[in-house]
Amino acid sequence: MNRLKLIAILWLCFLGVITGAQAKGKRVCAKKDWKLAVQTWSFNRFTFAEALDKANEVGVKYIEAYPGQKIGAGIEGTTHYSMDEATQKKVLKLIKDKGITLINYGVATCNSAEEWEKLFKFAKNMGIKTITSEPKFEDMELVDQLANKYKVNLAIHNHPKATRYWHPDIVLKSLKGRSERIGACCDNGHWMRSAIDPIDGYEKMKGHIISLHFKDMNEFDNLKAHTVPFGTGKHNIQKTLQKLKEIGFKGVFTIEYEHNWENSVPEIKQSVEFWNKAISKL
Repeated sequence: MNRLKLIAILWLCFLGVITGAQAKGKRVCAKKDWKLAVQTWSFNRFTFAEALDKANEVGVKYIEAYPGQKIGAGIEGTTHYSMDEATQKKVLKLIKDKGITLINYGVATCNSAEEWEKLFKFAKNMGIKTITSEPKFEDMELVDQLANKYKVNLAIHNHPKATRYWHPDIVLKSLKGRSERIGACCDNGHWMRSAIDPIDGYEKMKGHIISLHFKDMNEFDNLKAHTVPFGTGKHNIQKTLQKLKEIGFKGVFTIEYEHNWENSVPEIKQSVEFWNKAISKL
């Protein structure tokens, strides 16, 4: 083997090692599997069409819609899952024209098998990946069947103490024996209101988290606490992001801002900027 060929082979080996190391590094970091969304409940004083504009204004391209928001933009009705297929098509066009992706929907809960079927069919038609919900305990078997039938996830959401799923242990009990399409939508704001440390909550829910309602709160252990811009409250977001990376979370961070309702855009934009900087440090 001549010297030039040997040098070439060694160089290719070196490049292979570097490329492999980079690829390995990317696999270790979960950030590529994270998406940032905004819950249109944050803009519930406005129409759904206006909420889409506000999502664009804060720099977020994914949304979680909720049932009951007036659609607007000349489209009659609300975003309830009972909308007919003609309205669904109009709403899908509206979303596409705004350059937004409807990824999640909720919090939606049904009172009959017929309603559950309608909800999952609606989610399938709209391209929704995950329904956030707080099903009755006796509905879990049906919900699991429908999630697999329609290939749409259902994530159990938690409100504060003492609602149905306020504690992670309750959620875990409900998830026992369920398929992979049934998981959790952890709302750290409600955990904090209920004196549950988000780090402890995420550790408990490891392997079951599909999506997040992600918040910073002005107080801990106070049911009347309210949301504040990321990095200005009692939630150690940088530490939380590190924990979520460590437990291998892959999914959607949904900003749900429930304060300063009439003019929340500047504060949500501040949260988006903080989140982008925080994940760059991981």
